[in-house]
Amino acid sequence: MPMTEQATGAQHPQPRARTGGPSPASVDHVTGAQSLIRSLEEVGADTVFGLPGGCILPAYDPLMDSTRVRHILVRHEQGAGHAATGYAQATGKVGVCMVTSGPGATNLVTPIADAAMDSVPMVAITGQVASKAIGTDAFQEADICGITMPITKHNFLVTRAEDIAHTIAEAFHIASTGRPGPVLVDIAKDALESRTTFSWPPTMDLPGYRPVTKPHAKQIREAAKLITQAKRPVLYVGGGVMKAGATAELKVLAELTGAPVTTTLMALGSFPDSHPLHVGMPGMHGSVTAVTALQKADLIVALGARFDDRVTGKLSSFAPYAKIVHADIDPAEIGKNRAADVPIVGDAREVIADLVQAVQSEHTEGNTGDYAAWWKDLNRWRETYPVGYDLPEDGSLSPQQVIQRIGELAPEGTVFAAGVGQHQMWASHFIQYEQPSTWLNSGGAGTMGYAVPAAMGAKAGMPERAVWAIDGDGCFQMTNQELTTCALNNIPIKVAIINNGALGMVRQWQTLFYNQRYSNTVLHSGADSDGVPAKGTRVPDFVKLSEAMGCYAIRCEDPADLDKVIAEANAINDRPVVVDFIVHEDAMVWPMVAAGTSNDEVMAARGVRPDFGDNEDD
Repeated sequence: MPMTEQATGAQHPQPRARTGGPSPASVDHVTGAQSLIRSLEEVGADTVFGLPGGCILPAYDPLMDSTRVRHILVRHEQGAGHAATGYAQATGKVGVCMVTSGPGATNLVTPIADAAMDSVPMVAITGQVASKAIGTDAFQEADICGITMPITKHNFLVTRAEDIAHTIAEAFHIASTGRPGPVLVDIAKDALESRTTFSWPPTMDLPGYRPVTKPHAKQIREAAKLITQAKRPVLYVGGGVMKAGATAELKVLAELTGAPVTTTLMALGSFPDSHPLHVGMPGMHGSVTAVTALQKADLIVALGARFDDRVTGKLSSFAPYAKIVHADIDPAEIGKNRAADVPIVGDAREVIADLVQAVQSEHTEGNTGDYAAWWKDLNRWRETYPVGYDLPEDGSLSPQQVIQRIGELAPEGTVFAAGVGQHQMWASHFIQYEQPSTWLNSGGAGTMGYAVPAAMGAKAGMPERAVWAIDGDGCFQMTNQELTTCALNNIPIKVAIINNGALGMVRQWQTLFYNQRYSNTVLHSGADSDGVPAKGTRVPDFVKLSEAMGCYAIRCEDPADLDKVIAEANAINDRPVVVDFIVHEDAMVWPMVAAGTSNDEVMAARGVRPDFGDNEDD
């Protein structure tokens, strides 16, 4: 994203810019490296996930003396990036990771792209070769600013020690204001080693960066009129509401209007799942009611959402009867995929608060919406096509049942982090999310390997909370080495491996669209040494592997043991816990809208297309 972009996001305490106020109390003579660590302390960074190497090494020396910044030594730089993201998503603060140049920096590309897609405030600090060597293909040199330009909100190359303090202040400000996102600060080694002066707060110079937070009153009034005039409105809530800290305001607006609420994958928990106005998650694997509500709506009020393809399906057929009110802090999102009848640029919290007042004014004037017929339809769909699952006929563990029981038996306020694939969708459906920031996942990028390091970051930031990672046997094999980091740093996360012996979601597509030709999606050997068909991935042995990394590990294969095993995992809080759940391999995620098709073609289950039996033009 360009630095001038203004987008969806929360407002967090920011480093203060000097604008002619009182002078700092003292000026210290320090190295650039010391300036970096002091700056991190002053902006409130309490945790840094990182891995040292040659070009960033000067920064690691003063970091050893800091009493305010905890460094967590990861086993792979990708783990540092995802941990910073999980920390940010759970706490609402800026996540920080720090690695060296070259391969250290390029190993951050995936988590940076992930944070950009999901608008997560993150500052990535990378070492760079000495300024005179930049451009010479020096050892471990990589143009990380050039590489990450399309996937950062902004990035900086720092070659002078005196620029470090104000750059860190600017990076944190940019990352956490407007639409949150990742900012990269690449610092040349000689800038870290040179001497400079340090004073705080620094002067920030960000010409052109002025995120618009206050919405235009005329647009708010127009939106309120449409809400009270509509017969079939839907509040389409995206992750921007969570990032803006607007969940309380959302509940007020929903209850004031009486309109149904659908929360996207990135917004689960922003509105209580149990609330009677909540109709579920929309999209490719959303509930039939949520998908159909958007299709048949005459008004969609999109709040901090971006009309992405996983929600809209075939865009040309999405919500054909609906007028669109689109509120977002990023003006580039409005009209990008679907034209807005009422565009509103502003912070979601301010937008929703103003909408509440405007709708109240409409009510005072006698203009109230009548949604009785609409709710009759919605309730009929909800009752006829609930999200559910069948237990396997062979008596094996159902993955949906495993995930549902983990959610039901977890302590209140537990944070759940999911990998990507079938287990991610089941976790979105079968765990109840009643509080914000209790559901972490890779929504936009769909990054396998996200769950374990993100859970680690969430637990580091929220040590008083229980944190479960819901992972697949494919995802787990990408980043499980961070369990060693957890074990050595007293970060007792819990990991549920939903082990079906396959790359589950890809296998589902092969079942449905590729004539059951399972090309390179099977993760097991096919049979054990006695010729018995394999159930689940057994190489590696996840229990032995987890124990080798300092974790308590259990395997569960019998449904009769399910509750006992989950309770055992919940009771252990002095080390990470890994539970290898061997589940049925043929379970599928339903409902489903096939990629590239219209949401009108939603399937409630395999071979089951809903029959709505009503007149869409009413």
